[in-house]
This record gives sequence, structure tokens and C-alpha cells, in this order.
Amino acid sequence: MTTHLSSTAAVPLVSVTPRHIAIIMDGNGRWATKRFLPRVTGHVKGVEAVRRTVEACARGGVEYLTLFAFSSENWRRPADEVSLLMRLFVTALDREVAKMHANGIRLKVVGDLSRFDDKLRGMINSAERRTAGNTGLTVTICANYGGRWDIMQAMNQLVAEQPGRTDFNEDDLVPFLSMAYAPEPDLFIRTGGEERVSNFLLWQLAYSEMYFTDSYWPDFDAAALQLAITSYQQRERRFGRTSEQLVEQKKAS
Repeated sequence: MTTHLSSTAAVPLVSVTPRHIAIIMDGNGRWATKRFLPRVTGHVKGVEAVRRTVEACARGGVEYLTLFAFSSENWRRPADEVSLLMRLFVTALDREVAKMHANGIRLKVVGDLSRFDDKLRGMINSAERRTAGNTGLTVTICANYGGRWDIMQAMNQLVAEQPGRTDFNEDDLVPFLSMAYAPEPDLFIRTGGEERVSNFLLWQLAYSEMYFTDSYWPDFDAAALQLAITSYQQRERRFGRTSEQLVEQKKAS
């Protein structure tokens, strides 16, 4: 497995199309409430938005798409809503994995999966094994995931592998992060009007371009994704350097 360097340790490659897009899919419940519908309807519609976004990314040449489906803090929600989200997860895996596999999409699920029941964990393992050899878009679902959890589990693994050592650096830790197989996100999108990262990919978002939209997730489509990508393409990605250095680099190339 290729391990990608931290953006604070080395300047990553920058492409016109973001290689990696990470999304917090916010606003399902509010979308439904605004229409006087049960919150469950918003979550069901949210799955449709996932399908549209996966298809758009695959068509557009995005290499990695990471979706925040369920945070470690979402267990604080009402029990019936949590139960519904779990059932939706199972249903989506059951319905979508064959289509993803047929289209060369690789599926990964990251997070603390120990709180999920045996059936769901089995379905996740089966889906990952089935699509492991695919070389198209990699779709990562973050489920029972938290950025602080990710850093701590990585540190615990590192210390266990190298007991007694105390002089660790970033490059030592990166291979143990849950998404070491992917470059850091170029573009972070959050729908629903909130402007925070909510414990999502805290390490990996260090130099990501941020894009916030008031649109609720069920309304997100290919056109909305393109607006975010267009915004990204207008940014100057310096990674600590000056604009003048970027100009000189372009001249040299």
C-alpha cells in the first residue's frame, strides 16, 4: 500500500481537478423538517445524493471521494434515528455495492467499527473485499469516525510497534492513520450551512481548500459539485509559500 506524505512535511502535487474530495453531508433532517416530513425521509433522500455524487466524481476524474456518514458523536442522537441510520447503511450496502463493483469503484469504510453489529461488520468486510482490486474512484465512508479517534488510534499503533521510542515525527505516524492509502483531501465540502469541520479528518484537512454551501445534502447534485470544484480551481494553493514563488515555479516548468 502506498503511503502518502503529510502536506506539512512535503508539498503535494496540485491538479486542476481535485484528486481527493471530502464531504460532510449535512442537512438531511432539516431538509425533511422544512417540508413537514419525517427526518427519515431526509436520510433516504440523502442516499440518493450520495449516488449522484459518486457518479459525478467517477465521470469527472476525481480519484478519491470521502463521505462523513456517521460521526462518533452521532450516537448522541435519539435512539430511533440512530437505528434508522444503521438500517439505511445496511440497505445501501446491499443495493449499491454490486453497481460500484461493476463500475470499477473501490469501497472503503473507516472508523471504529466495533460498535456495529456482526451483520453490518460482515457486510462491510464483504464489500471491501469484493471491490479491493478495482482501480477507479475510491469511495471511503467514514462511519463511527472521529478525527481525534483517528489520531489516537494511529499513535497507539505506532507506540505498540516501536516500544520505548520517543522521538516520533509526522512521517512515522502517517502510515497508521485510517486513510493512509489516500492523499490528503484537496477540497473539503460541507453542505447545510454550517461552517466547521466537526471532528472530521482533523489531521488530513491541514491544507485542504474549504467550501461551504447552504444547500442541504439531499439537494446536492452534479451541478452543485461543479460549483465547488470551480471555486477550488480559483484558489491559489501555496502550502506556506508565497505567490511569487508559485510564479517562478511555473516559469521553471
